[in-house]
Amino acid sequence: METKSAIASLSALALESRLAVFRLLVQSGPEGLPAGELARRLDILPNSLSANLNVLSHAGLVASRRDGRSIIYTADYDTMRELLAFLMEDCCGGAPEICAPLALVASQGCQAEAASC
Repeated sequence: METKSAIASLSALALESRLAVFRLLVQSGPEGLPAGELARRLDILPNSLSANLNVLSHAGLVASRRDGRSIIYTADYDTMRELLAFLMEDCCGGAPEICAPLALVASQGCQAEAASC
């Protein structure tokens, strides 16, 4: 991941409501959630949710697809992995044991999501 892309992703996540949207989409897995369900679960007004999803989408963190009359949103796991790899690149200045707990947490999360990571 390029630095500019990482900055765009981190900027998109730098608002509590957008971070909550993204985290819920990550938890929902590859099947995603309809916009109305996201708004209900997070108690966000639809227009605010729309703006948040737009910012996350422009950063490449969220994708959408139409399913009948609904729009289903999903986290873009590839971009998430790239961002995490960028943040951990050259980690620990030659002391990999410092980052080992992070790798363990990431692998446990991926095992729970199985198909996502």
